[in-house]
Amino acid sequence: MRHRKKIIKLGRKSAHRKAMLANMASSLIEHKRINSTLTKVKALKVFIEPLVTKSKTDNTHNRRLCFSKLRNKIAVATLFDEVAKKIGDRPGGYTRIIKLGNRMGDNASMAMIEFVDYNEIYSQNNKSPKKESPKKESPKKESPKKESK
Repeated sequence: MRHRKKIIKLGRKSAHRKAMLANMASSLIEHKRINSTLTKVKALKVFIEPLVTKSKTDNTHNRRLCFSKLRNKIAVATLFDEVAKKIGDRPGGYTRIIKLGNRMGDNASMAMIEFVDYNEIYSQNNKSPKKESPKKESPKKESPKKESK
């Protein structure tokens, strides 16, 4: 049974896995969306969501906790300054995973992970009102008036 085993091991030693997830998280923070295999993306989601939650409260302790995981000053600064401001009101679910199909070379399932509020296509706040199709108005036929003399 796999009860309470949250870590996806990815076939790597713990040091390699932590370094890889830190690099992927830094890239996600910098570019706002990245492509990778589905398993790595799912592991990254578990890794990055608590960091975004910590970034909503900007204090020295939370910055140090995030830096210990990310190991990148620029990524931590971007996380606390840009990302936390944009998705600060959201109670959770900061990332979205979109499956992209299989990779051509080895048939690995690929996926894209992105921050939810940075995609204008899917964001609900920027919905434009649907344009109503103009109704074709038929020209009104005037009834011929009978002239009476």
